[in-house]
Amino acid sequence: MGRVLDLACGPGGWLLELTFCFPRATLLGVDLSPAVVEYATAQARSRGLQNVHFQVMDVMEPLAFEDGSFDLINGRLLLGFMRPAAWPRLLAECRRLLTPGGIIRLTEMELPLTTSPAYERFGGYLTAALQRARQSFSMDGRHFSITPVLPRLVRQAGFTDVHLRATAIEWSTGTKARYPVFKDHFIAMALLQPFIAKMQVATKEELEQLYQQAVAEMQREDFCAVWTLLTVWGRQPG
Repeated sequence: MGRVLDLACGPGGWLLELTFCFPRATLLGVDLSPAVVEYATAQARSRGLQNVHFQVMDVMEPLAFEDGSFDLINGRLLLGFMRPAAWPRLLAECRRLLTPGGIIRLTEMELPLTTSPAYERFGGYLTAALQRARQSFSMDGRHFSITPVLPRLVRQAGFTDVHLRATAIEWSTGTKARYPVFKDHFIAMALLQPFIAKMQVATKEELEQLYQQAVAEMQREDFCAVWTLLTVWGRQPG
C-alpha cells in the first residue's frame, strides 16, 4: 500500500489504526472541521506516528492534490452531508486523484433495526426529514436509500471490478459493540433533533420525549439491535 486518502476523516480513528498495519504507507485525512483536524493531528503526534497527516479540506469541493496522487481513497458514512447530486462530482474527483489501478472504497449505512419503539419512531422522523430536505435517495422517506444506489453510482463514475460487502454489527445488551454504538446513537439523536424539527416532521417537544424514551428502552436487559453497513469498492481503469 502506497498513498491513502480518507475523506471526511473525522477524528482520524480509521487512519490511526491503519498506520500500525501499514507503517510504510503515506496516510492523509481531510475534514472540513479545523477542530477535528487539530484533534486528529494531536492524536497522531502523541502516538509518535510520522506517516499519517491531517488537513482541513471540504470534500464537496475540488481537493488540493495533484492528479493520480493516491492508491486508495476511502470514505465512510458520507451520507450525513452528501446530497444526491453531489455524489457524481465527488466520485469524479476521486477518479482524478487515483492512480491507474487505484481503489475507491466507500462504506454507507441504513438505520439500525432495534426492538425500541421510540428509537424506531425517531429514526422514521429522521429519514422523513432527510427526504424532505432532499438529502437522501429515498422515494418515500422511509430509508436513507444510499446502500442500494451506491454500487451503481460507483459504476457510473467509471470504476471497474465493483464489489460489495455487507457488515452486520450487533449492539444488543450484553454484546461487545453495545456501549460504543449506543454512545454514538445517544449523541447523534440529541444533535439531530433541531434538524428534524426544522423540517417540520415533528415538534421539539415530541422529539425530546422520544429521545428520553429511546434512551431508556435501549438500556433494557432485553434490548436487541443490529446495524448493517455496506462497503462498495471499485478500481480505477488503466
